[in-house]
Amino acid sequence: MMDLDSLKRLVSSEVDRLRDRIIWMADTIHENPEIGHKEFRASEILTSALREGGFEVRVGVAGMKTAFTAFKRGRAERPVVGILYEYDALKGLGHACGHNLIGAGGVGAALALSRVLQDVEGSLMVFGTSAEEGGVENAGGKVIMVEEFRAADACLIWHPGSRNMASRQSSYAREAIQFEFYGKAAHAGAAPWEGVNALNTLLLMFRAIDALRQHVRPDVRIHGIIEKGGEAPNIVPDYASAKFYVRVADINYLHEVSEKVKNCARGAAMATGAEVRFWNYANTYANTIVNHTLADAIEENMRALGVEVYKPQERRIPPGGGSTDVGNVSQVTPICSFYLVIGPETLVGHTPEFREAARSEKGHEAVILAEDPRYDSPGPLPEAGALREG
Repeated sequence: MMDLDSLKRLVSSEVDRLRDRIIWMADTIHENPEIGHKEFRASEILTSALREGGFEVRVGVAGMKTAFTAFKRGRAERPVVGILYEYDALKGLGHACGHNLIGAGGVGAALALSRVLQDVEGSLMVFGTSAEEGGVENAGGKVIMVEEFRAADACLIWHPGSRNMASRQSSYAREAIQFEFYGKAAHAGAAPWEGVNALNTLLLMFRAIDALRQHVRPDVRIHGIIEKGGEAPNIVPDYASAKFYVRVADINYLHEVSEKVKNCARGAAMATGAEVRFWNYANTYANTIVNHTLADAIEENMRALGVEVYKPQERRIPPGGGSTDVGNVSQVTPICSFYLVIGPETLVGHTPEFREAARSEKGHEAVILAEDPRYDSPGPLPEAGALREG
C-alpha cells in the first residue's frame, strides 16, 4: 500500500494527463449552455467520462432526467467521500455562474482519484445535481435528491469566483414564491368602477412588503419582480403576477417571514376585492451549515499549493448573501464549498463578464487547480465522526 504523498503524486500526474480533456469538457459545456432540467448534453459528457473511468453510473436520479450519481469502491466500502457537480446555465446568460467549470473539474477530480482508489481505505461517490439556478420551474436539484447525499460521509464542491476561499461563510435560506392576482376587466375611462384592478392589488402588496421590512430581522432580504401587469392602459387589468424571493439566514425564521409576505398579498386582495393565488415555483433552499473541520483542511491544502487564501476576519453570517441548494445538502451530511479565482476582484457572478471568465485562461487554470493535490501532506484525514461534529 502506497504512502499518502506517493498517492498524491500519482493523482497529480493523472490530472496532468487529463488536462486537455477536462478543459475540453468545460469549454464544450460552456459553448452549449442548457438551463436546469434540460442539461442533456452536459449530463452525457460528464457521465460518459465517468463510465470510461470505471464508475457505476445511475442516471435519472430522483425522477430528474439529467441528474446522476456514480460510485467507485476503494479498498474499503467506507468512508464514502462525495464530489458534487453543477452544470446548468442561466437563462439568457449562459454559463455566467461558471457551472461548466464545476462539472468538468468535478469529473476530472473523480477520474484522477479513481486511479488510486484501490490503495485507499474508502470509496468515492459523485453526484450530478441539475437545476441549481433558480430561474426554472422546480429548480434546486439537490433539494429533490437530498436523501441521496446521506450515502456520503462528507462531500465537497468547488465554485469559480473572484476570491480564493476555503469555504463560503454561509448561504441564506430562500423561498421562491409566485403570486397571481385576479380582478375584473372594465373600460378604464368609461366605467372603471365596474372593474377590479389586479395591478393595483399587486402594487399594494409591494407597498405592504416595504412596510414590513422594518419589522423583520436585519438578515432578511425580500425582493421581487412584476411579470405581468395588464394589456393596455385603457383596460382595467384583470390579471397581474409577480415572482418573489424571500431570503433569511436561518430556515426556521424563513417560514415565519414567508408567511408574513403571503399575508401582505392576502391583505392587498382583501382591500381591492381581487383574488390571490400563490405557490412555490422553486424548491426551498436551506441555509448552509459550514463544516469548519473540512474548511480548515481545505485551507491548509490551498496554502500549501501556494494559493493566497482570502479569509474573513471572523466566521459569521454576512449581512446579506445568495442562496444555494448546497445548503440542503449541509443539513444531512458534512459539506464544504471552496472557491477559486477566475477573474479580478471586481468580477460579479451572473454577468456577461463572468460568463467570459468561465472560458478564459484563468478559468482553465482554476478548473485544473481545483482537483490538483500537489501539496505537502497535512496529515491523515479526520474520521467521519469528527467531520460530522465539525
